[in-house]
Amino acid sequence: MKRALQIVGLAATLALSQLVVTPLMQAQEAHVSREGGGWGQEITGNLTGVKNLRVKVDMGSVVVHGGQQQAINYKVYTRMSTGSEQEARRQFDMYKVTAYVKGDTAWLVGEWEGNGRPRHCSKEFSIMVPRDMTLVKLETDGGNVETTGIAGRVDAESGGGGVRLDDIGGGANAETGGGPIDVGTVSGDIGLHTGGGSIEVHQANGKVVAETGGGSVEIQNSAQGATIETGGGGIEVRHCNGRLKASTSGGSIDLGDIGGPADIDTGGGGIRLNSAKGHVHAETGGGSIDLYGVPSAQAETGAGGITVKLLNTGGERRDSELETSTGDITVYIASDVAVNVRASVDMASGHHINTDFSDIHVHSEGDLGSRTVYAEGKLNGGGPMLKVRTTMGNITFKRLNQ
Repeated sequence: MKRALQIVGLAATLALSQLVVTPLMQAQEAHVSREGGGWGQEITGNLTGVKNLRVKVDMGSVVVHGGQQQAINYKVYTRMSTGSEQEARRQFDMYKVTAYVKGDTAWLVGEWEGNGRPRHCSKEFSIMVPRDMTLVKLETDGGNVETTGIAGRVDAESGGGGVRLDDIGGGANAETGGGPIDVGTVSGDIGLHTGGGSIEVHQANGKVVAETGGGSVEIQNSAQGATIETGGGGIEVRHCNGRLKASTSGGSIDLGDIGGPADIDTGGGGIRLNSAKGHVHAETGGGSIDLYGVPSAQAETGAGGITVKLLNTGGERRDSELETSTGDITVYIASDVAVNVRASVDMASGHHINTDFSDIHVHSEGDLGSRTVYAEGKLNGGGPMLKVRTTMGNITFKRLNQ
């Protein structure tokens, strides 16, 4: 009798331990209906509301919206372009959708179990979750991803589709093999990577890292700095309250107001900056450079004009150096800026140095065919060095009327 009770107790313990480690599976409902020339299937289900959500599917788009509900509700819609209901049902059955809760994480997994991938098939996973989720992580091998209304962090990955994120309370990371990335408002740091699509960010309250193999990048507002890199598209930043680094292999760079230093580099496009509170480094292989309202700058172009307006912006002031092989250089200097000036036109036949400042003295060397023009002087007692050089072009120093 004692031996029998021990066996019963052991069996109960094993059953209890198995219940603890086995994921909690949830019931699903599936409906098939005729749709035009094909067939549609809708799978619905729900999961207990937990802190984390993981979605991993090998095909189809994924849409997640946060709301006031406590549970996680999901719908998987599939459409097959086949005339036979029997064939449609057979293919529907080959795609397995598994939903379960394990620990503090809800899982939704979609996997094709047939040979090869089905043709003429579209699939969308639509999921409603509690807004206060800590983490939402989404992975699809080949569809669009969209997530809105999440208080925590979002990680989204697609093999080639587009990614859209908005109203995210934590940080966010988005990666796609080639589609565009569109970000509305995200409160934490953002990491965005696409193989070739465009990137657009409306409001980032943290730092931004945006990389694309060839598309354009547009950031309307970044509260804590940004690092941007594209293989060939243009870059536009309207406001960045911190350090900015922007690099493109060949597109133009158009920047608004930068609340810190800026490092700007393009293989051949033009550069335009409205203002910066820190030192600016700008370099292009062949376009023009326009820097309006900077404390100091290093600007270099292979063939283009340079315009710089030097102001006391409250940021760090360093030595400035402006140089172009072919083009005019115009420097506007505010009345309270103290600098040492040194300028030269290497091949000055037909070119000149012009100045509004009597403290900048111009002189020349050589004959008419190989004449070089120089200028030196100190403004407001002197300060950081301002070097200006063009091989062929005019140099002009003008008073900045603020």
